[in-house]
Amino acid sequence: MDKPQRVVLQERGAAGTLTRTAVSHIGFSVPDLAATADFYRRLLGLVVHEELPQGGLRLGWGGGHHVIELVEGQKGLRHYGFEVRDADGLDGIAKRLADSGHTVSALDERYLDETVGEPHGLVVSDPHGTPVHFHTPVQRQGETAADTGRRPIKYQHITLATDDVEAMTAFFVDVVGFRISDQLDDGRFAWLRSDQDHHTLAVVNVGQGGDIDHFSFDLAEWADFKSWCDRLTDEDVDVTWGPGRHGPGDNLFVFFDDPAGNHIELSAEMEKFHDDRVTYVPRRWKPIPNTVNLWGGQLASWRQTSEGK
Repeated sequence: MDKPQRVVLQERGAAGTLTRTAVSHIGFSVPDLAATADFYRRLLGLVVHEELPQGGLRLGWGGGHHVIELVEGQKGLRHYGFEVRDADGLDGIAKRLADSGHTVSALDERYLDETVGEPHGLVVSDPHGTPVHFHTPVQRQGETAADTGRRPIKYQHITLATDDVEAMTAFFVDVVGFRISDQLDDGRFAWLRSDQDHHTLAVVNVGQGGDIDHFSFDLAEWADFKSWCDRLTDEDVDVTWGPGRHGPGDNLFVFFDDPAGNHIELSAEMEKFHDDRVTYVPRRWKPIPNTVNLWGGQLASWRQTSEGK
């Protein structure tokens, strides 16, 4: 039997430049717009912020920036975005992208709704051709203040599906300015950070790129998971994975799907990093089930590891 491959993902170039950048919003096409929008309203407390001219919807919590954009069509990821709170962070990203040969354009102002000051942004394609939005701070008064049994605190991270973890990691770390928190030892999964949270972005090898593996919302604490699992049951929504605890990130989790089949994670107690106070070397975890789920190694139907059962 061949010896399992070991891959060490590298941090080069601009790695660690961003320390106050978070996920912002995500856009999907879904086969049934009305049913999907109603699902996010009922389950996650999102309300319609804007009806788009082409018939799509933007949803968020109360006032402030939207979280999800939905348009009707074949299931797929249309775009995803990050809010750059670092001083001069957006200008630095723009320069590094241009210097690396990437085509950068201005972000449509319609993505910067309910704003503070005069925000602006840019759009660039990731290595799979999916548009990525980066923009300066916007209002988020609808987040962080909630009955956590009824809706999450905030949108917390996105995990991208790819067939080239190294290329995606190099783009976001070496050029954009994220850091590597952890990776699987076979190079098939990497967790990247751009603020104090263990990861705001992850990339996993699950076949072709250009789509998501899952996206995640924060709950306040472990006690909220009980009411959420009961709530999902009352709404006839199956829990598809968990509750459990990830090794990388050390966060608690539970998963379920929206009507389009997108995997949604509810998470809590994410590990924090204080890069201004320590010297940090990314960890390499064994690619076994007990790494991605410390509680017995139970896996979701769509999750596989290259070692172990």
